[in-house]
Amino acid sequence: MLLWNLKLDDDFYRIYDSNKLIAGYFDPDYGNICPEERIEEIITQMIKNHDKVSGGFLILPFVKFGLFDTEGGMNFEYVQDKITRINSHLDKWGCFLSQTNNQSHSIHVSHTDQDMLSITFPIKFTEPTPLKPDKLLFVLTPTLNSLQESGLL
Repeated sequence: MLLWNLKLDDDFYRIYDSNKLIAGYFDPDYGNICPEERIEEIITQMIKNHDKVSGGFLILPFVKFGLFDTEGGMNFEYVQDKITRINSHLDKWGCFLSQTNNQSHSIHVSHTDQDMLSITFPIKFTEPTPLKPDKLLFVLTPTLNSLQESGLL
């Protein structure tokens, strides 16, 4: 089983695995903040005060294609192997999303890799949780472990 780590980066948290590799991101739901022109200041204060949040959004790698970052061309077998691997991975994600009844997800081209898609989905805590890495990690770990055990992280 992997051990996870969270590190604050501006107003979101980077999720690291036991190998110190980025596994994804957690973006807390800070609620409706008014006035809008003070959002950064208010979020900074919320983090400093360890205010409680009811959940947020997990942003995770969805699928790495391995097709769009190759130079010099590819052969048929290479493309076929990649497509087979991608379909298998999509099936795993389909099972996970179905099991968790998650219909509120969105998929985008990754900001860090144009050859990869990322998935964002909401996560709701059973009770409000302080904005402290150890407390957030405690409530995120079951989901992260489930994703890892499913071969998705």
